[in-house]
Amino acid sequence: MPHVILKMAAGKSKAEKQMLAQALADAVTSTLNCDEKLVSVAIEDIEVSDWKEKVFIPDILGKPELIWKEPGYDPLS
Repeated sequence: MPHVILKMAAGKSKAEKQMLAQALADAVTSTLNCDEKLVSVAIEDIEVSDWKEKVFIPDILGKPELIWKEPGYDPLS
């Protein structure tokens, strides 16, 4: 039962989020060969000014064992 949690910069519309959630669900179902009814997607808006403290440090630097695709930026440099 995959549950995808996406944190992203705030500012996208409800329609954009719905399309993104469906695209993520589609990717999960096709990659993992599972039924779509088992997939859920949550989207959390983060203000860009809070990104370093709320996402980069705790979720990217703080949990390297969970990162499967590293970002190509470093707000600490």
